[in-house]
Amino acid sequence: MPSRSAAGVRTGVRVVVAGDRGTGKSSLISAAASDAFPEYVPAVLPPTRLPSDFYPDGVPVTIVDTSSSMESRVKLIDELKRADAVVLTYACDQPMTLSRLSSFWLPELRKLEIKAPVIVVGCKLDLRDERQPMNLEQVMAPIMQQFREIETCIECSSATLIQVPDVFYYAQKAVLHPTAPLFDQEKQTLKPRCIRALKRIFMLCDHDMDGALSDAELNEFQVKCFNAPLQPAEIVGVKRVVQERIRGGVSDLGLTLEGFLFLHALFIEKGRLETTWAVLRKFGYNDELKLRDDILPVPTKHAPDQTVELTNEAIDFLCGIFRLYDSDNDGSLQPSEFDDIFVTAPESPWTVDPYVDAAERTPQGNLTINGFLSEWALMTTLDPSYCLANLICIGYGGDPTSALRVTRRRSVDRKKKQTEKNVFHCFVFGPKKSGKSALLNSFTGRPFSSNYTPTNDVRYVANAVEQIGGSQKTLILQEIPEDGVKKLLSNKECLAACDVAVFLYDSLWCIPIASSDEYSWKRSRELLLDVARRGEESGYGVPCLLIAAKDDLDPFPMSLQNSARVTQQLGMEAPIPVGVKLRDSKSVFSRIVSAAEHPHLSIPETEKGKKRKRYRRLVNSSLMFVSVTVGAAVAVVGLAAYRAYAARKNT
Repeated sequence: MPSRSAAGVRTGVRVVVAGDRGTGKSSLISAAASDAFPEYVPAVLPPTRLPSDFYPDGVPVTIVDTSSSMESRVKLIDELKRADAVVLTYACDQPMTLSRLSSFWLPELRKLEIKAPVIVVGCKLDLRDERQPMNLEQVMAPIMQQFREIETCIECSSATLIQVPDVFYYAQKAVLHPTAPLFDQEKQTLKPRCIRALKRIFMLCDHDMDGALSDAELNEFQVKCFNAPLQPAEIVGVKRVVQERIRGGVSDLGLTLEGFLFLHALFIEKGRLETTWAVLRKFGYNDELKLRDDILPVPTKHAPDQTVELTNEAIDFLCGIFRLYDSDNDGSLQPSEFDDIFVTAPESPWTVDPYVDAAERTPQGNLTINGFLSEWALMTTLDPSYCLANLICIGYGGDPTSALRVTRRRSVDRKKKQTEKNVFHCFVFGPKKSGKSALLNSFTGRPFSSNYTPTNDVRYVANAVEQIGGSQKTLILQEIPEDGVKKLLSNKECLAACDVAVFLYDSLWCIPIASSDEYSWKRSRELLLDVARRGEESGYGVPCLLIAAKDDLDPFPMSLQNSARVTQQLGMEAPIPVGVKLRDSKSVFSRIVSAAEHPHLSIPETEKGKKRKRYRRLVNSSLMFVSVTVGAAVAVVGLAAYRAYAARKNT
């Protein structure tokens, strides 16, 4: 049974109780469920459920008892891996069981990669020797310093019912209102992602954008999050606390961002994590401090050959954002300006693969407007939900459903012999050293390098391409490593998202001394045929182009003649010659976009594919002939029957 609803809200908490034998696990569970000390308990209790009204949060708790015996180890590990929280027990009258927590149980949880929060519980408090008093905080401090997964420590007695209900309250609280995403215990500060989320919330509530929450804005925030207004005296009290503790937390205009962040850090330090979590969840955040899926209305693709694009409304918003943060008006974003845009997002999205270095930049490393919009187009293509979440986080105030659109199916585009897409996805195939990486680098304005660095993973770049007539399209190039082609083509729908494919080969292949270059042409031709066959088998055939790289190094004429003959046999355009340094590459990218704009042309046909097409035509014409013949026969029989009927009637 899932522990979360469709909206990401927890519908239950699963707590697993573990510890050495004889530490009081089963008695603790039984006492919590029945509010009485059991006279007899079995060795291991069946799962016990505390109803939703047992604790204030209204979420039921399922408690799972375990055995520490070797025979039950497999079952114990399975239960621990399914736990939302783990309660580790020791016996207050057996000091050795407390030592075993740090020597065995806590290291074991790490070894098993258990990520659930841990509550350390001392049972049998009533049996502790009064002559040996223990300071729990003093004993547990070094253990909690070493094992940060421990949320809290508590001692209880099942016999006297002292603090028994509190054990599972803290376990539930550790799951519903976890500390780890919000607060760094070691540094005693809010974590960066928490600060970013709270900063966004502050900016959303600062309606007049004066950098402070007025009394009216504070009250509106309070009502939104907690359904109750603040009294004037309470607002004064809040401000006084902030003023006394942090300089600049309150200004003449109201509570500043620094004061707002301080208040939440104070809530967490005082153990009131539920207050900060209530605010975060009200504004759509999940436990990872990312926007929940239920508030991201990403349009649904109904077929694999559909893609998602930004709408004109979203692009206009992004252009406005670019101008707003381009403070020096130089037409590009410096790293600091770029970081400011995403200061209210969980993180800056383009500092990691596949987005890092995927767009055009100036020689100084600044992001141009084309590069900025191309990064957004790439993110929309690869991860529409992530794109929409970032749009909302940086301040997109329109209807989220108006930010993205689903394109028409490519199969429909082929039939209509035109496309309405603004973003085209191109697969770049070719053997090693054929110039794939150089082509991608050229597309984003990076200088040519003679040093060969193999590409082992899929790589993306994106940029705008000006077409004849002034129209502009965004082209995404995806480099497919030679070693990854087989895995890619093993997926039947691998070409569904591809608008055009290009195949590079080294045009020096016919020079006798260059045996590796001969391999380049043969391998590129093999890749082309493999892709053509996959397209014919899956129904997702794509326009293909052949690119002869290093054309400026006096290729042997026979190379171009042979490659031209192959493209002619497959029904493709003639190969496109490109220089080694790709100085003339702009026309290449324009040709690629043009091929994508005509989805019914340049689709290679193998001999098998041609035979299959002729067979279909023959079958269709035969069926048409049969239907016409049968129709004529029916008509003749019908006419004869009518004449016989008419003659009988006259008689």
